[in-house]
Amino acid sequence: MSHHELTAGICLRLSNSENEADSEELFNSQPTLQLLSFKKVPPTGGNNTVDRYRVIVSDGEYFLQSMLATQLNHLVEEEVVAKGAIAVVEKFTCNMVQGKRLLIILALRVLEKGGEKIGNPGPVQGRAGETGTPTPAITPGPSTSTNVTPAAAPAPKPPVQKTQASRAGRAPTVYPIESLSPYHNHWTIRARVTQKSDIRTWSNPRGEGKLFNITLMDESGEIRATGFNATVDEFYDRIQEGKVYLISKAKVNLAKKKFSNVNNEYELYLERNTEIEECLDVTDVPAVKFNFVEINKLEEIAPDTNCDIIGVVKDVGDLTTITSKASNKEIPKRELNVVDRSGFSVRVTLWGKQAEQYQATDQPVIAFKGAKVGTFNGQCFPNGFERIRIENLDSGRSLSMSSSSTMHINPDIQEAHLLRGWFDSGGAEESFKAHTSTMPTGGGVTFDRAEIRNLNEVKSFDFGMSDKVETFSSRATIMHIKSDNIAYPACPTANCGKKVLQMAESWRCEKCDKSYEKPEHRFNVGMAVSDYSGQAWFQGFNEVGQVIFGMSADELIDIKERDDAHFNQVLDRAIGTTYNFACRASQQSYNDQTRVRYAISRIHPLNYREEAKYIVNLLTHSDWAR
Repeated sequence: MSHHELTAGICLRLSNSENEADSEELFNSQPTLQLLSFKKVPPTGGNNTVDRYRVIVSDGEYFLQSMLATQLNHLVEEEVVAKGAIAVVEKFTCNMVQGKRLLIILALRVLEKGGEKIGNPGPVQGRAGETGTPTPAITPGPSTSTNVTPAAAPAPKPPVQKTQASRAGRAPTVYPIESLSPYHNHWTIRARVTQKSDIRTWSNPRGEGKLFNITLMDESGEIRATGFNATVDEFYDRIQEGKVYLISKAKVNLAKKKFSNVNNEYELYLERNTEIEECLDVTDVPAVKFNFVEINKLEEIAPDTNCDIIGVVKDVGDLTTITSKASNKEIPKRELNVVDRSGFSVRVTLWGKQAEQYQATDQPVIAFKGAKVGTFNGQCFPNGFERIRIENLDSGRSLSMSSSSTMHINPDIQEAHLLRGWFDSGGAEESFKAHTSTMPTGGGVTFDRAEIRNLNEVKSFDFGMSDKVETFSSRATIMHIKSDNIAYPACPTANCGKKVLQMAESWRCEKCDKSYEKPEHRFNVGMAVSDYSGQAWFQGFNEVGQVIFGMSADELIDIKERDDAHFNQVLDRAIGTTYNFACRASQQSYNDQTRVRYAISRIHPLNYREEAKYIVNLLTHSDWAR
């Protein structure tokens, strides 16, 4: 039996809060509630990649649906709370979603981890003053499975939202960022500016202009805000990175994910009547929050999503320049080699001002926030934005940081201190490796289950016969591998990989103008693949070979030179395995003949859980399944 008393009647009061005589007192209260059940709500897509947890809360008499703010996810995932837990809800707000009151829990203090249900709570049948048929009851427990993301749900009228006042009535009611939506216009947020871009200009047939953007963060989440033209003159110099501001009367729109890596379905547009006032009370506004991924786990992150990493800069390259094919302008470039305690390394390429202004030479710890997973060829910069390319050495994962991403050198956080201690006490002497499960040279080509083409379609539709390179996704089984010329001797210098020539007792790379004691072999694998419709020849390079054979090219060549029978066994083991491929089809001329070449950009071993999830989604959500 629990020794803590629940706050009686609070669920009914919250449900009828618009009729409360003193709603400020209600929303400043800290009720004690029981958490009856938890249900994970998957991400809604786009850049929203964070799971949410729906919770049924009870005061012993009634229950309400609620959502945990994402910063509280760890309480469920680390089993700090369980079914039947009792907690003091220290901060909260309420949204109206599809006509129902939804409590959003922003902070709580756990009194009991779990226990038996207290009382026999039932649903609140309707708010005071309502007429007509009550809202149908929703039974608490795992069966409550309406996938609702409060901020994104459409509503016929602006939602009624209230939250705790920050200065005892001397300031407008402050709303959490998480509660903003286009359906609610009268709000004020108190947020820290965690990133401020440079002023950028554009010119096109419709005119010209300028813009800047900032990233705002409070304890509930983040949102991006953009100012155009006159608002640039009004606000740019007033807003300082790292400071806290009260912001109101900005327009809430759906986020343009193409230009933003902030994890929010919405973004703010600063307008002429937008009010921005510096706030000196910053005690409960957090600094930058990170959700770090270890470098060895980058391969598990889905393409086109964002992540944060932290590591030690082991090596720094010289400042160089490349010429952009899009603008024909020279772009500054500097490469870093970053490592962490997972034993893996990642190459970081800084571009533009980031490259020019980087001065740290003492192997600092750097935290990268908001890096987008994918591939990036370092040549094209949309709208002139500087980018940072982070690419796993010899792997298929890369992270691109745009102007809205940030890089923090030697941050004063626990993770940075732990990395510093590890690196200085021996980590610097360790050997580091990289992923080998996908290709880095895909140039943005990714595997898409929804767009799989069978091999007969690829040939019938003349993929690769046009002047441009065409891409496609395929699922096929390896039927034969060419054993001759399966690898070539390559330059061991990072980022080179060119074929080297044997000169007496050394190997020479013409590109690097250097000689080496021995080469580093790289795969060049030709294979016949087949599916139910036909057969085709695919060509795969180094990372493809590493996935197929489970070893480096140097290791396979060593086996071939020592034991030909063992070499054939390695090839035989690869026959009959099925993979998901992302390929590029293009024309190739050889001996005055033109033929289509299918080059593998990415290769993925089959993940049967992901395949099953995709099929289930087809069965439950596709038009033809209804």
